[in-house]
Amino acid sequence: MHKILLIIEREYLSRVRKKAFIIMTLLGPLLFAGITVIPAWLASRDSSLTTISVIDQSGLFEGKLKSNAETTFQFVKTEIDKEKKTVQEAGDHHLLLVIGQTDGKTIPAVQIFGESNPGLDLVQSIENQINSELKNIQLKSSGIDPALVENINPEIDIQTKVLSEEGEKDGSSAAATAVGFGAGFLIYIFIFLYGSMVMTGVMEEKTNRVVEVIISSVKPFELMMGKIVGVALVGLTQFALWLALSYGITAVASAVFLKDKKPQEISQQLSAQGMDQQKAMKKIGFLEELKSVNVTYVVVCFLFFFLGGYLLYSALFAAVGAAVDNQQDAQQFMLPITIPIIASIVMAQLIIKEPNSNMAFWFSIFPLTSPIIMMIRVPFEPPLWQILLSMVCLILGFLGTTWFAGKIYRVGILMYGKKITYKELWKWMRY
Repeated sequence: MHKILLIIEREYLSRVRKKAFIIMTLLGPLLFAGITVIPAWLASRDSSLTTISVIDQSGLFEGKLKSNAETTFQFVKTEIDKEKKTVQEAGDHHLLLVIGQTDGKTIPAVQIFGESNPGLDLVQSIENQINSELKNIQLKSSGIDPALVENINPEIDIQTKVLSEEGEKDGSSAAATAVGFGAGFLIYIFIFLYGSMVMTGVMEEKTNRVVEVIISSVKPFELMMGKIVGVALVGLTQFALWLALSYGITAVASAVFLKDKKPQEISQQLSAQGMDQQKAMKKIGFLEELKSVNVTYVVVCFLFFFLGGYLLYSALFAAVGAAVDNQQDAQQFMLPITIPIIASIVMAQLIIKEPNSNMAFWFSIFPLTSPIIMMIRVPFEPPLWQILLSMVCLILGFLGTTWFAGKIYRVGILMYGKKITYKELWKWMRY
């Protein structure tokens, strides 16, 4: 055990002292803060005003197009060619909108002229206003009051209630979906990133013949376990630093750029810029729905499947690294290992739609897919016995793959210059 601890210490310190580890640890939180804060800051800041000259050949839309904080409509009676020159002289923040002839029953030809293509949101906003006015004209011609139709706009907001032995509690399918998929995707990235790091480390030591010196002092199994656990601790350290730094940097960036603006204020600014305020409030309300997720329960399960999935796959990655001499030979053995991981992410959409289906249950029990699939299901709160069964199967799967990998590792780690096949690996298993 003492030798394994020494190997863990060596693997851990040699990696956390590298410049690449330090740079990635700092860049991750900065990127997260940028993704979180910058879009909100851009949405809340004052935008440049665009003037749109409107030539309405039908005479039905004058005064019907509504200006907002970003756009001002001004109806003109000049000729189209003359107004085009005015737009060219004015620059990017001046456009010309030409609405063709229509009696309200037919769709008019509508064109926008400018020195460059206008933004998609602006074009869609104009389209929506013209379509809405055409609908009102057609309703009036049919003897229907448009205001009456406008008021008939029911929107049902379904509240999810979870029944348990403790009673009813609030739930949210949207929040469970976001948390489950996010946690599953993190495990997917972690397994690939740090599992391949174990394989690369084993291959480097084997190629440089350093392993021959190490094996003279420790058993191959001890070396393999030391490398796996050491790299796992590196990953956990980086993950913990990412969480802490992301929270701190995001809080500072929010205070600087958003100046403590409330979500309602940002929503009103988005509404003034053309976004429907109700939609904006729904997006902000989603943050409140996240509170319905049992954070402690999810975090405990996440840590277990996070570590269990990594340990299981890292043993297999270590076996591949010990069996081959170069990256090219490793590809043929990587495929059977990576197929279950990739399949788990591909199937995530189906699992989210039916988190309690038979397919979701069996894939969340199978050790090679359970770290991702069960983590996707956990926020939906499946029966406790299913989670416990998945955990037991994952532990047994880890023990089985470690035994399997250890048999290959102890032979392959000192094997040089030989082309390894699956038949050869089977022989090593029987030694």
